Amino acid sequence: MTPGDTRPAAPPDAAGVEEAVVADLARLLARMPDPAGSVHGAALERELAATTGVRHAVAVSSGTAALHTALRALHIGPGDEVLVSALSVIMSVAPIVHAGARPVFVDCDPTGTDLDYNDLARKVTPSAKALLPVYLWGRPGDPARLARMAMDHGLAVVEDACQAQGSRVGGRLAGTIGDVGCFSLKDGKVLSSGEGGYLLTDRDDIAQRARSFRSHQQPSPPENGRPAEVGYNYRLAEPLALIARANLARFHTLAARRRHQSCLLAELLTSTPGIDVTDVPARRGWNGYNFLATVALDEPRAFCEHLARRGVPNSVGTFGLIPADQRPALAPFTTAPCPHAAAVVDRTLAVVLTDHDDEQRLAGYAQTISREARQWRP
Repeated sequence: MTPGDTRPAAPPDAAGVEEAVVADLARLLARMPDPAGSVHGAALERELAATTGVRHAVAVSSGTAALHTALRALHIGPGDEVLVSALSVIMSVAPIVHAGARPVFVDCDPTGTDLDYNDLARKVTPSAKALLPVYLWGRPGDPARLARMAMDHGLAVVEDACQAQGSRVGGRLAGTIGDVGCFSLKDGKVLSSGEGGYLLTDRDDIAQRARSFRSHQQPSPPENGRPAEVGYNYRLAEPLALIARANLARFHTLAARRRHQSCLLAELLTSTPGIDVTDVPARRGWNGYNFLATVALDEPRAFCEHLARRGVPNSVGTFGLIPADQRPALAPFTTAPCPHAAAVVDRTLAVVLTDHDDEQRLAGYAQTISREARQWRP
């Protein structure tokens, strides 16, 4: 991407890619699946590991399954605590509960780009076993600093990088800095297959236990004296693995397109009163997963809801995003409030972007946002 070029790039030979996928799917469906194993799933794992520079990739059925699998591969369960970002979605916290552990919510800094490390330090207890940072909107903060704090306290790091495919910090890809990184392949992600997920790790023991856990503990992992447990059916279906492989082959173009989309909205809205562009991907290694702006208008949350009704999809207005510690279902785990996370969510306009958003649609979003901001009377 050249510095002045914010036009969304079309995926290369998109029609050709679609034709190839359809042909491969036809061949796949023409024969019975091989009960001995997943051909495309295994190939996807090899290609993900090679692309990201890690020793192991383990494909699973969703991003939530990736997080649950990672936690259980680290033997985190009942009686354990996992420190998790309050600035997150419920899907990032549910796997902790599924594992039988207790989520402990950690506030973010006032900008929402990283954790509040003072709050984190206050909440570490002898029961804490892991840190689970969530890179909401694709922004990874400072995973290296988090890793140092984790080492000081003897904690594992499970990175929720589901929205951060392609984001980099200090030259390192998000999701490759902790003990294990977890990703989603759901539609809307930069790399997608409609549904699915995967985890990345350099640790042989985590990879071995994760592969067993995703398939009812078959083959059984060496437990070294630990009691055996029941696994799950978290396998990734072969047709989805095939689609993921096709998109992985053009990931650099898909990632560049997402950055272009975010940069274009930033350029179109830079001078809009009351809409302060938070960041653009060109300034750092952020993947531009959503266009982000700070709403400096009265009742910013109501404004985001208003935009959703006017056809601009966004995290707050369309999906009702609130900090995870404020979710009613997670109330039993909430102790101290996380005020920064609440403030960041309420004032952030995070426009949902997909590969289907062309220049005309994005220009329409910008026109609507600019017009409604100028006319806003809560």
